[in-house]
Amino acid sequence: MKNELHKDVERILVSEEELKEIINNLSDKINKDYNGEELTVIVILKGSLIFASDLIRSLNMPVSIEFMRVSSYGAGTSSSGFINIKQDVECDIEGKNILIIEDIIDSGNTLYKLKKVLEERNPKTCRICTLLDKPERRTTEVLVDYQGKIIPDEFAVGYGLDYNENYRNLKYIGVLKREIYSN
Repeated sequence: MKNELHKDVERILVSEEELKEIINNLSDKINKDYNGEELTVIVILKGSLIFASDLIRSLNMPVSIEFMRVSSYGAGTSSSGFINIKQDVECDIEGKNILIIEDIIDSGNTLYKLKKVLEERNPKTCRICTLLDKPERRTTEVLVDYQGKIIPDEFAVGYGLDYNENYRNLKYIGVLKREIYSN
């Protein structure tokens, strides 16, 4: 049965083939930088799950996996100014190499605050890897160590990214038709 979600996509932004290439490029850089050292990846749920699972399988070093759910938006659509940790890591990260895996960076507010929180726990290193970056929307400067692709300020869905918990299972990243999310 054909995936009915395709009809809501205006156009493909990042194809399946390009996603594979992005993951290969990112994993090459990460493998080189950590050169066999142990790495703890912190997957930011839910959107980063699919990207993280593909990326982690391309890494050559010992990897442990942790999950976090965070928000700085509360009930609105603009940042509330504080970070709400809905699910925290289960291990002590002191002295460990930490890699935060994010699906997309928009304003940078949440990720900037999250990195500060994690750095207060004294990891050996704390770096950020994102699949997608929308620098046009940046309101807070955040250092991204590993960046997959810069995209325009459009509503991206697929490959983990959602709208109202839908479209995560698309095998590519597409631009959602405006009539789907605008009232």
